This record gives sequence, C-alpha cells and structure tokens, in this order.
Amino acid sequence: MEPTIDTGDGFVAIPSELTDDPEPGDVIVFEATNIQGGGLTTHRVVEETSQGYVTRGDANPFTDQDSGEPHVRDAQLVAEGWQVNGEVVTVPLLGTTVMTAGETIERVGTRLGVSESGDASALALPILGLSIVLYAVETVRERRSPSLESGGIGDGRGTGDGWIDPRLLAVGFALLIVLAAAAAMIVPAGTQSYDVISAEFESDRPLVIERGTTDEVPYSIANGGIVPTRSYVESGDENVRLEPERATVGPRGETTVAVSITAPDETGHYPTYVTEYRYLYVLPAPVIDALYECHPWLPFATIVSLLGGGTYLLSRRLLGPGDVRSKRAAVRSRCTGARSFVRRLY
Repeated sequence: MEPTIDTGDGFVAIPSELTDDPEPGDVIVFEATNIQGGGLTTHRVVEETSQGYVTRGDANPFTDQDSGEPHVRDAQLVAEGWQVNGEVVTVPLLGTTVMTAGETIERVGTRLGVSESGDASALALPILGLSIVLYAVETVRERRSPSLESGGIGDGRGTGDGWIDPRLLAVGFALLIVLAAAAAMIVPAGTQSYDVISAEFESDRPLVIERGTTDEVPYSIANGGIVPTRSYVESGDENVRLEPERATVGPRGETTVAVSITAPDETGHYPTYVTEYRYLYVLPAPVIDALYECHPWLPFATIVSLLGGGTYLLSRRLLGPGDVRSKRAAVRSRCTGARSFVRRLY
C-alpha cells in the first residue's frame, strides 16, 4: 500500500462489524483468495459491482481482479482503515514492532510446549499459569517482608526499594487474563473460505458440485483450551445452510458443523465464506445468545470485562491496600483486633 502506508508502519483499523459498507476510496483489510497465496490483504476499494468489490494496492497498476483475484465480498471483510480528511491514519514502525513482539511470543510459546500450529486456547493456559505463579510469589514475598512498623521494605521512607504497588500488580494480573481470554476467542475463530465450482456434471472432487444441487462439507470447531467455548457459525451467502449454527465445545474437545452448499444454476467459480464467532463459556448460554443477537462483539467485550474486572478486584482484595499509610492502618487494625481477642479470653 505504499506510498499510503510505508513498509513497517501500521494503521488504525476498525473492525468491519463496526463500520458501514465500504465505498470506493476506502482502505479495507480482507481475506484474499489468491493474493500471495491467500490471507489478510490491505488494499483500496476502487469500484463496487454486483459481484463484489474491485480492489487494488496504491502502488499497483492493475486491480486485484485483473490478476485473477475474485471480487471481494462482504463476508471477506475484516476491517477498514480509519481515514481523516481522506488520509489513512498511520502509526510509524508499528508493524515492525508488532512483528518483533509476535516472533518473541511465538518463541516463548514454543518453549512452553505450544507448537506454531496450536491455537491460542492452548497458549492461554501457560499465560494463565504464569500469572498465577507470579501472583503466588509476590504474595509470599509480601508476607515475608519486614514489618511496616519496624521501618522495613515499603515503609514509605527513602525510595521504597523492593516494594511494588499492589495496584500495579493487580492491573498486571488483569491484563494477563484479558490477553489470554481475548487470544482464545479471536485467534481460532474467523472466516473460512470454500472455493465452489458449479459444474455441468457430478464430480468426486471436493467442492465441485453439479449446478443446482447441494453438497455437504464439514466445518471443524476445535477447542484446545481448558475452558469450554461457545461458537456461532454464520454465512451471508443464501446458497449456504449451516447445521447447527451454534455449538458448545468442552475442554480439549472438538465438534463439526455441516455446511450445505447449493451450487448456482450457472456454471463457474463461486467463492463461499463461513464466519465463526467464538466466546469463552463463562456466562450462561442464554446470556451469550442474547448478547450475540445484539452484536457479535458484545459477548466478547462483556466476557473480557468480566474476567479482567474480576481478576483486578480479587487481586486488590488479596494483595491489600495500595498505599503505605493504608497498609500501616491495616496492620495496626489486625494487631489491635488480636490483642482485644486475647483480653477477652483471659
């Protein structure tokens, strides 16, 4: 997308569920079929037709469709670049930074026993375990630290060397949980493409379907984590029927959704798309269903807010007050209470 977006730079992308239909001149992120072997591509919309959107990179002399890429359809849209006064809002070197961080996380995941092909649910477990270990270590360290009354670590004098504000620890634990939960819901889900060929005759080849007839292909939903998930599978194509449209998968489980595809009466190549939305099953199914019916992103926001907020509140409760004076007051209160209890006994 040079010169609009320089190599290594990032840009502000708004999920397609939160935007209106793209118009010519908009920069979109979509799941390409053929461009560089398929995958996420960022190009500009140059025309809207009855078959879909015509796209092109700003540095390319020809459109993607001139090079054999099918017209981009709504089901392929992932995000839209935020533009101010017609210019895409970019963040210098963000892409390079994210790629470096991603490679680091991937190496850490490999050392933790998570392969590159494993889904984010599996990586969420080591992250969660690491946060629990860090939490336990800090709790033990705090309880073994010198007394606040004796002017030890964290007594508020000097620099407070060695003392970490419990509020920062609570925020850190909450962020770890939120990141793990978000990865477990976002990464394994997404859009799956099926390249359907409507043919004159019946064929044994997958996705080569005699025109006017229906064939069935499986869509697999695998849960590599320890928390049950609830998935919603949908398609914007009127020639596609899904059974079931909602599925619950237990820990380390897997299920299959039957995708029934009816080939159009006219022969030709017809890309078809199926989109999965996945959520951690930490709320009752009717609640997740109701939130999903309002908007697919609403259950995601609710779940990460619940997990992050709950982790923060629990951490603050266990770690105690965040300032030294409150810590001292809490210590004095516990000591006074203990002395009063002893006096009552004797």
